[in-house]
Amino acid sequence: MQETKRYQNLILGFGKAGKTLAGFLAKRGESVALVERSKERYGGTCINVACIPSKSLEYSARLSAAAGGDFAARAVRYRAAIREKRRLTAMLRQKNYEKVKAAGVVILDGEASFVDAHTVRIASESGDSAVQADRIFINTGASPFVPPIPGVKESAHVYTSETMMELEELPKKLVIIGGGYIGLEFASYYTNFGSAVTVVQDTADFIPREDLEIAACVEQSLKERGVVIVKSAKVRGVKDEAGCAALTLETPEGERRLTADAVLIATGRRPELSALQLEKAGVKLTERGAIAVDEKLQTTAEHIWAMGDVTGGLQFTYISLDDFRIVKDTLVGAGERTIQNRGAVPYTVFLDPPLSRVGMTEEEARAKGFEVVVRKLAVAAVPKAQVLKNPVGLLKAIMDAKTDKILGVHLFCPESQEMINVVKMAMDAGITASTLANAVYTHPTMTEAFNDLFA
Repeated sequence: MQETKRYQNLILGFGKAGKTLAGFLAKRGESVALVERSKERYGGTCINVACIPSKSLEYSARLSAAAGGDFAARAVRYRAAIREKRRLTAMLRQKNYEKVKAAGVVILDGEASFVDAHTVRIASESGDSAVQADRIFINTGASPFVPPIPGVKESAHVYTSETMMELEELPKKLVIIGGGYIGLEFASYYTNFGSAVTVVQDTADFIPREDLEIAACVEQSLKERGVVIVKSAKVRGVKDEAGCAALTLETPEGERRLTADAVLIATGRRPELSALQLEKAGVKLTERGAIAVDEKLQTTAEHIWAMGDVTGGLQFTYISLDDFRIVKDTLVGAGERTIQNRGAVPYTVFLDPPLSRVGMTEEEARAKGFEVVVRKLAVAAVPKAQVLKNPVGLLKAIMDAKTDKILGVHLFCPESQEMINVVKMAMDAGITASTLANAVYTHPTMTEAFNDLFA
């Protein structure tokens, strides 16, 4: 092993929190090393295998659907979309590398594993080396979970959400195992590209975490677009035959067989910790296999922090960025920021149209004892939705009847990913529903629907 190098700060993983913290500390004049196991992951999960590439495909898919044509024409556009996705991610990957490097961060390529609480071994193609640091920050992200379904690992037609985006041939038939948000996004993309899509979920309820009315609206929309949803089904096996994959399902109606050109496993993502040997550093895990942290993201080792997906929290790149803010405030600020006071957390599921939400569902608000006011607005009533030729969906808002404060908002409509941020800021600032109802918005926009939704 090479001579051990010493740094004030060692960051494991090139994710949003890690790279942002690395640049910040380096610009303060501190010595910083950042370890990344793959040059194809510079910039983190979001840029390379998640948010950015998938939304690039989502945009291309909507354009393809609007263009129409037969399957052959759509397949050509799909290949072009994959190439564009690769160009985009390569460009962003290089920019992220250059930005971190320019800040004075030492980038080390290799697989990291703890030797002791302050020492990390880095295994690379050029041999092993060791790094010691006063403070260590873990930001290694998450990876797709593949359930132990017989035949899945042996099949040539099975993909994860990461490998699916490298598939150059548009599948005529796609089966998605998993009815969660990732699976539904891919169902929407590939339906727009022209694939026949079937979603297999093991639950009876469709997106059960969502408001019941909104979930029903989303399900109806997907079905009208041609997506087949098979509920309460267990996949008992996958087997390759005659150039396709054959799936055996166990359903309440009995055994069922499906065939597909491609099978997407979309059964969630889990913290990527397998190589770290955290026990050697005194870092404990939760019962669910994530790194245990306190409200300021400190682990059970006082000089080690964990940020992003590895903590088992919400797997959004903007949460990883906010984790950076919490750690930064702990290190050099007032120490007031925590995971408890980051306010309402919005999210978007990029369907067509997208589904966005912040706050509680109607059911959750009633269960917590609120006297609620519920207001709904059909998207067809919004002029901008008609302009966009996509008057599909439903807007729903839940307010506290006593205070007029917003408890939750659910937007299944075009451009909801932008609209929801307005609501998040309003909720954090304590702005009432009446204020949003009487605000002046530009026209025609989707946001002006708030004049009617909150009225």
